[in-house]
Amino acid sequence: MAAPSLLNWRRVSSFTGPVPRARHGHRAVAIRELMIIFGGGNEGIADELHVYNTVTNQWFLPAVRGDIPPGCAAHGFVCDGTRILVFGGMVEYGRYSNELYELQASRWLWKKVKPHPPSSGLPPCPRLGHSFSLYGNKCYLFGGLANESEDSNNNVPRYLNDFYELELQHGSGVVGWSIPVTKGIVPSPRESHTAVIYCKKDSGSPKMYVFGGMCGARLDDLWQLDLETMSWSKPETKGTVPLPRSLHTASVIGNKMYIFGGWVPHKGENIETSPHDCEWRCTSSFSYLNLDTAEWTTLVSDSQEDKKNSRPRPRAGHCAVAIGTRLYFWSGRDGYRKALNSQVCCKDLWYLDTEKPSAPSQVQLIKATTNSFHVKWDEVSTVEGYLLQLNTDLPYQAASTDSSASPHMQGVRMDPHRQGSNSIVPNSISDTMNSAKTEHTAMKGTSVKYKPDLKASTDCNAILHSSLATNASNHNSCVVDMLRKNEVDETCALPATKISRVESHAVAMPFSKETPSNPVATVKAGERQWCDVGIFKNNTALVSQFYLLPKGKQSISKIGNADVPDYSLLKKQDLVPGTGYRFRVAAINGCGIGPFSRISEFKTCIPGFPGAPSAVRISKNVEGIHLSWEPPTSPSGNILEYSAYLAIRTAQIQDNPSQLVFMRIYCGLKTSCIVTTGQLANAHIDYTSRPAIVFRISAKNEKGYGPATQVRWLQGNNKKAPLN
Repeated sequence: MAAPSLLNWRRVSSFTGPVPRARHGHRAVAIRELMIIFGGGNEGIADELHVYNTVTNQWFLPAVRGDIPPGCAAHGFVCDGTRILVFGGMVEYGRYSNELYELQASRWLWKKVKPHPPSSGLPPCPRLGHSFSLYGNKCYLFGGLANESEDSNNNVPRYLNDFYELELQHGSGVVGWSIPVTKGIVPSPRESHTAVIYCKKDSGSPKMYVFGGMCGARLDDLWQLDLETMSWSKPETKGTVPLPRSLHTASVIGNKMYIFGGWVPHKGENIETSPHDCEWRCTSSFSYLNLDTAEWTTLVSDSQEDKKNSRPRPRAGHCAVAIGTRLYFWSGRDGYRKALNSQVCCKDLWYLDTEKPSAPSQVQLIKATTNSFHVKWDEVSTVEGYLLQLNTDLPYQAASTDSSASPHMQGVRMDPHRQGSNSIVPNSISDTMNSAKTEHTAMKGTSVKYKPDLKASTDCNAILHSSLATNASNHNSCVVDMLRKNEVDETCALPATKISRVESHAVAMPFSKETPSNPVATVKAGERQWCDVGIFKNNTALVSQFYLLPKGKQSISKIGNADVPDYSLLKKQDLVPGTGYRFRVAAINGCGIGPFSRISEFKTCIPGFPGAPSAVRISKNVEGIHLSWEPPTSPSGNILEYSAYLAIRTAQIQDNPSQLVFMRIYCGLKTSCIVTTGQLANAHIDYTSRPAIVFRISAKNEKGYGPATQVRWLQGNNKKAPLN
């Protein structure tokens, strides 16, 4: 986690859709990029289910159906895959619930479930402010507040410290409650505490950590329950323990438990002498506990002022959700002193990146021309942009700064929620693409279309995906041994592959030592400096230029607090035909630039070679499968022949699964061929993503073979359930 002074909070100010009304006592969970919020209260208890898409910055109200639960506040709310469980909470003033509901988020279907009671003892009584934590196929319920009075208007509070285990059925439904026998001293009764479950990587048993809460006075104690031995203990901690609090949030990212906000004692009050009578206020303090070392670290102290409104203001009863390594905070109530007897609910949504992003996948080639590359890489969740860099063995000179190089490009601050922008700066993109465009439009004329034979698809459940060429740095070692010697110089050694979405369309560019190219000065890659292509909001770029390094500079990328480098002061250089370029990419978030990806290497086309075949189709027949394609959309010269290749099983692939070996299965003028059952029996199943058989098809003219189109024929169907 960044040092306290380097925390870079972001307030989400640009979003669409029906924003839920401000509230407190609500709960939230995350399913992939979605933040799902339920319940809470503010002038009545809310019963709607709200969803916020953290990628598109859009709020929406799903059309739920089934046994829709009543609105509730201070309830239990956990997520298991794409199902959500809701337990208990306050359904109206003084009336609490002990009912259990299940939401199948893939269908937005609610169902009331009735777990079996414990074999000995009673099921949990109605309550609010309890903790409800999931680990494996079990939920763990601890504490809360019950109403001893049968009259909901006459509230007689009873703090609880009972402990229950709820066993879940796989996928849907529950088995029942049980009351585990625990060892050690049990934590004192409390409500509005937090409980998280953490298990050390590769070792140790899962442990539940209970912190703080309320039992007439706020608490600051930390308790640990070993879920294997069912033993309670109070771990000894180092560092500054956060102030006593309730209605705070606790979120686990990595090995850290982040504590934010809540009710704390008012400054100047002597809580030791009069804990029940002192006044309380909300806080915006922020700390974490390292769960491996049991050490507290204060990131924002309780006394730290925020005159610039650069972080969430004090609050309690808010919600917090971890998506990747990013923490989101929404709403909650502002603090008030008892004398004022008033409260205000916050309406804001904030997030904080807790660490630098992970490295993206290698840069993947979609299409290459004589002077440009269309590239992409796998998305990294919860990032604000990507820095793309290249280097080449082609001689180029360091540039002196020249403000006239691009007079209209100013350094800008990244706005991750700006609408309708694909690149954060219009750096070296020859035609800046709108984020609404798909790769269909970006690759007009070279796409691999999916038009399956419907009967065949029904029979074999096969789906055709195109793929993206990667790992071109291994190009010289991919030449197929099975090809006759006089064919090697006609066959482009293509890099190994990675699956893409079904909308993606890939044209893999050959990169072979046999391919003629313009002579370049040979310089070891390690001696070449990396130059910025630019910073991009999305995970795709059309590259035709790059920025030259200023004299004496090792790097031009400096993203301090997400400020984009001022590219207007730098000269640009165009890509050159027949030249190899190495690419790497790094993700950017509020903590800065993450590590770079592995290096990919691609070569620009040489004028006169044919384009790649397109519109590849696969259908099943009695002999095996029928593979067909359409000629290159813009061929150069006459097409003399086509070659189709199949990735096959070899000992080499077993040693290095990322490096595919191909055997030619067709050579001729026709734009189709039969792949026999015998040939398919020798096919390599690529597991870089979903299992698939890989084919490559290329065209040849008088100059030789051009780039190949690669397709992955998926074997089986294991799609994730969609979330609309």
